[in-house]
Amino acid sequence: MQFLDVKTDYAFKKVFGSDTSKEILKSFLNALVYDNKTIKIKDLKIGVKDTFVDVKAILDDDTKVIIEMQVLNHTGFEKRVLYNAAKNYSLQLNKAEDYHLLNPVIALSIVDFNMFEDSTSVTTNFKLIEKEQLLHYNDDIELIFVELPKFTKELEELENIKDQWIYFIKNADSLEHIPENLNNDIKQALTYVNEANLTKDELESQHKRKEFISIQKLAIMKAKNDGIEQGIEQEKINIAKNLLDILDNKTIALKTNLTIETIESLRY
Repeated sequence: MQFLDVKTDYAFKKVFGSDTSKEILKSFLNALVYDNKTIKIKDLKIGVKDTFVDVKAILDDDTKVIIEMQVLNHTGFEKRVLYNAAKNYSLQLNKAEDYHLLNPVIALSIVDFNMFEDSTSVTTNFKLIEKEQLLHYNDDIELIFVELPKFTKELEELENIKDQWIYFIKNADSLEHIPENLNNDIKQALTYVNEANLTKDELESQHKRKEFISIQKLAIMKAKNDGIEQGIEQEKINIAKNLLDILDNKTIALKTNLTIETIESLRY
């Protein structure tokens, strides 16, 4: 068997963003958000952008859960998550309605990069609390992040259904069969992304999306490397400038790995 990469928008939407996947989405949310509390999904809304897909689930208590799979980091991503959560919270009311009618909004972001370098936790949860006494102000806006690179458990090390769902999202495309020790909902999710069950057009769409994301990742990596190289070069020049009054051009060149021509240009 061969399975799609669930981290791509096409496969993620196929698993979590269709009317036939409500039970699977319920299992997913129970595991990652509600600690296996029983929930009911009333409505699903799907949105797809260039590098991410978000699914909005409305629960039976009118809580809105925004589930987003983001494969590429970009400037302002953290602010965008907060903005989207706050916007979905504020847009619930018309001008004449009372604030007590506002329902909670939870933003669950699964990301394929490290966000919080000072933390080793795979899952981080943010709410409004008082910073010294840790008193909860309000639980109406909650941000949950799952950082896939920090999840390193192998199949035989999975301890609970939460582990299984994270493993599924991160590793589905590397599996060669459906493991027996996985929850039945996750087994069902794997059948949705089994390439044998897809049409030629569906496979082509998936491959195009994966290729697009790979190109974007390479572009970001090149820009980052170019920036590092420029920074190193500038640092060499700064060191050379500080040595102009005390060393000759040849000695400065040996110490900084700059060319003699470059050092000569710094003297004018």
